[in-house]
Amino acid sequence: MDKVLASRPFVWILLAVNTLGTIYGYIWYGNQLAYTAGNYPAWLLPFVPDSPTASLFFTLALVLLLYPPRTAWGVAVRALVEALAVVTSVKYGIWAVMIIVAGGYQGGNLDWQDWMLMASHAGMAVEALLYARFFHCRKMIPLALLYTLLNDTMDYGFGIYPWLPSTLTDDVPQVRNFTFLLTLLSASAAWLAAEASARRNLQRRSRMF
Repeated sequence: MDKVLASRPFVWILLAVNTLGTIYGYIWYGNQLAYTAGNYPAWLLPFVPDSPTASLFFTLALVLLLYPPRTAWGVAVRALVEALAVVTSVKYGIWAVMIIVAGGYQGGNLDWQDWMLMASHAGMAVEALLYARFFHCRKMIPLALLYTLLNDTMDYGFGIYPWLPSTLTDDVPQVRNFTFLLTLLSASAAWLAAEASARRNLQRRSRMF
């Protein structure tokens, strides 16, 4: 499994898929970005497209996996990007699936776009956890956690959270609480994945001597 995931052809395929998904995600958020630009301060705009930004972090992490930086500064940037990629991809991947399911459970109709979104977002979470073993992001996970908590605060403090299914518009406090909890759980999952990767690498080095 590791050989397949780490092979350059496979990473290139995944990079292409994630690049297209990221572009589509920002297009999907076009109406909310336009609404936010017309009704809120411009500095809030970067906090609006949550899932596409998570996908962008993962896409950049794949680029840095293919072309790892050699300088100390570059290595630090890579670790931060990888940490952001894992934490946010796990968080928003699970969040989108759960919100769509919750909307359907409360009486909303699920169409083909909803099923497509659930499949693609579940893929975000899975790929992030799978590739955490190749990342060197453990020390940067606290920073990724702080960034994601800041994003949650902007979303629910200023009301720029992702537009919800109509059946959930009266459940914003519950969605907010779930969102903050999921951020903590996602950072914990990222930390555990990074720890497991570090232990495997240490065991491999010990067998070499």
